[in-house]
Formats: sequence, structure tokens, C-alpha cells
Amino acid sequence: MSGIDQAHVVEAQFGPRAEAYLQSAVHSQGADLEAFASLLADSAGARLLDLGCGGGHMAFTAAPHVAEVVAYDLSSEMLAVVARSAAERGFGNIVTEQGSAEVLPFVDGSFDWVASRFSAHHWSDWRAGLREAFRVLRPGGRGVFIDVISPGTPALDTYLQAVEVLRDTSHVRDYARAEWEAALADAGFVTGASRMHRLRMEFASWTLRMRTPVELATAIRWLQASMAKPVRRHFAIEEDGSFMIDVATFEVARPL
Repeated sequence: MSGIDQAHVVEAQFGPRAEAYLQSAVHSQGADLEAFASLLADSAGARLLDLGCGGGHMAFTAAPHVAEVVAYDLSSEMLAVVARSAAERGFGNIVTEQGSAEVLPFVDGSFDWVASRFSAHHWSDWRAGLREAFRVLRPGGRGVFIDVISPGTPALDTYLQAVEVLRDTSHVRDYARAEWEAALADAGFVTGASRMHRLRMEFASWTLRMRTPVELATAIRWLQASMAKPVRRHFAIEEDGSFMIDVATFEVARPL
């Protein structure tokens, strides 16, 4: 069977699920969004790129605080949902543009802010995406990256990547905190504050949102039941399959 490239896998996975991601409580709420909004004080004239916007929740959070938001995503269906919802919310300063994170169609230094949330683990070339984010950020500009984090320990990492790809074949990798810090520095960013928090994933809605086939959902449940106690304890796996994941927020800037 011939393979398809990562862009087509992402489009196939997320296009039909765009409305579910717009409505998802996990994606539309959270202290991380509140903290992001607070960072945008005094940004009234700013232009912000929501990189891998998904259901648009970073864009919707930013829109009241900046002059313009470009909601950018690989999925045309996601972007259609974001554009519709932006209009319904009265956000006339949100525009959409389609493309990959690894090749951004914007000139150097064209944004005051770059933000990305729960997107980078889908990028086919994560480091290239970070370099592109740095390129389009103006000197002195700021960025926020939020994503699921691998615990780093081999057994925990293996389990996390396994359940992620069983649930969603567009998953590439959840990176460890140290990997993020090194990659951001390599891209040229100066890293500022970083925060970790835990997020509970309710199993039924987690799999339903991605329309995970029943055979793969069953495989995840079998894997959960079969793991050693340290794995089950770290992820706080519950009887119904619900569990906890680690999420990190990285605040960065491009040097002057």
C-alpha cells in the first residue's frame, strides 16, 4: 500500500473534525488561554500569527487585544470553521490563510506576535516550523508556544507516543521540555517564562473528537490496562480510560 504525505494525513484527519475542535472544551477553555490574553496587554496595534490555529481559540482570545490576527492552518475546513465563527463573534480583524508551518507565505519580520497551541506535535518538520516562526517575527517581537509535553523518561514517552498515534494517525511527536528549550534556542529565540500544567483527557470525548475507529480505541484501552504501575500512575489512568497529560507554555522573544 502506497503512503501519503503528512500534509494529506493532517487534512484527512482534521478537516471532517473541524466543528468538533471548535466546540471542544479542552481546546476552547483553560488557564493557559487566560494567561495568553494577559500577555497581550498594550498590544493594540499588533499583528499576530496563530500558527496551526485549529479551531481558532488562540485567535479568538487574541482578537480583542490586537489589530489583526492571521489564523493559519493546513486544513481548509478548519479555516472555514474559524472564519465563520469569527464573523459570528464579531471579530472583523481575523483573517485566514492556508499552508504548512514549515513554509510560511509571509515576509520576514511581518508579525509582532507568533502564537501556537496544540499544533506543533503534528508538524512534519518541527524545527523548520520553529525557524519559520522566528523568521516572520519582527526583532523585539514575542511568541507563545503551548503543547503537550513528553515526560522524557523512555517508558513514559513510548506509552504516550503510542496512544497518541493510535488515536490520531496525524500525530508526529510530543517533545520533552528539554527538547523544546533546545529547539527554540536553536531557532534563534530568547526564552522567557515557561509553565507546566496537567490536563485531564476524558477518554470518550477524546476519541470521539477524532472519530477514532473502535478497533484502535480498544487497542488504547488494552495498552492502558497492560502498562506497568509507574506508567499508569504518571498518567493517572482511570477505570474508564480517562487520563492526565503534561502541557507546557513557552514564552519567547526575537532579540532586537
